[in-house]
Amino acid sequence: MAELSPILTQANPILADRGSGVLIFDADDRRYLDFTAGIGVTSTGHCHPVVVEAAQRQVATIIHAQYTTVRNRPLLELTERLGSVLPSGLDRVFFANSGSEAIESAIRLARQATGRPNVIVFHGGFHGRTVAAASLTTSGTRFRSGFAPLMGGVHLAPFPDPGHFGWSEEECTDFALRQLDYLLQTVSAPADTAAFLVEPVLGEGGYVPGNERFFAGLRERADRHGCLLMIDEIQTGFGRTGTFWGGDHFGVRPDVLITAKGLASGFPLSAMAAPAALMERAWPGSQGGTYGGNAVACAAACATLQVIEDEGLVQNSAERGRQLKDALTAVAADHDQITDVRGLGLMIGNEFRDAAGNPDGATAAAAQQEASRRGLLLLTCGAYGQVVRFIPALVVSPAEVDEAAGIWADAVNAVL
Repeated sequence: MAELSPILTQANPILADRGSGVLIFDADDRRYLDFTAGIGVTSTGHCHPVVVEAAQRQVATIIHAQYTTVRNRPLLELTERLGSVLPSGLDRVFFANSGSEAIESAIRLARQATGRPNVIVFHGGFHGRTVAAASLTTSGTRFRSGFAPLMGGVHLAPFPDPGHFGWSEEECTDFALRQLDYLLQTVSAPADTAAFLVEPVLGEGGYVPGNERFFAGLRERADRHGCLLMIDEIQTGFGRTGTFWGGDHFGVRPDVLITAKGLASGFPLSAMAAPAALMERAWPGSQGGTYGGNAVACAAACATLQVIEDEGLVQNSAERGRQLKDALTAVAADHDQITDVRGLGLMIGNEFRDAAGNPDGATAAAAQQEASRRGLLLLTCGAYGQVVRFIPALVVSPAEVDEAAGIWADAVNAVL
């Protein structure tokens, strides 16, 4: 009898039977508040009726119209609708299945379009698990260890993380930009640097937001040196941070944008967007894939965009995010071990440190597990697993935020 790989463990010991909105019910019909959203995927909640209806209708029409063989209507509709939400100038889109695939497509495009070999990434970033994507990932060794050699041509610069450095945001930003300049002077010459790749908010790296001056500095240097600024919006896109794109908080203009997760409310779909003049510089045959642009996933993504617009979910993310952050900050005020509550919109992390100021992954995990036992599903992140993250669906209500905060307070009190 076959079983799941023993390496594939679950953060919460729940057998999910059904879901609705931000709720999951197990096989015994026990109710859980799902503040994981499938790692930020179910943006419109579990089984939103508009998304369900669109997917069911499409399944009955055509399921797989492979998009380098033929086209399908949902693919064309989604491409057109993305044009209304993508940053100005990003008018060409390539679809794939996962964030990792879209990242690798962006790296291929950057190298082919510029004729340069190197990519600079930022410490703490997570960009995927495939070989090239893992080569770009520095949020934890578990994503990249044990299958070296990884892809070459990747160089690492600091991300302005005040919690890690113990400095102010201003000091961290000065340091990060100064070290980037030093890297360009000593390791990867501008003439060899194809692109900078960065998340607006570190995801697996601990839910650390960037800032406007840092991103302005990246934009200025990309323009000055003729390299591309590629923004990884896989987790931060589609309203997650309280603006449609995470980079909107910082006024950053990307040359390439990569998105996935919340794009199709749980169906596997990712996208890489760039201006026509840039996308046309990709080599013939360099973009493709068997399942990319699947008709059912594209239909679900069109419905997702409609729900986000009709129900004002970007605004709800901002408002419920402020409510949640205030509530979590109040919990942290009673516990010295929670040293920071940070994030944007409905992407909020609670950092745990011990009395000596060291990252405390054990206590974070204990609080996360206690919350699960009490009916609130959460995840951890950060290099040491020291951050408990809250990422509910964008449809979360004020009452559900209050309920989750109450369960969290009880869970923290129980373990501290």
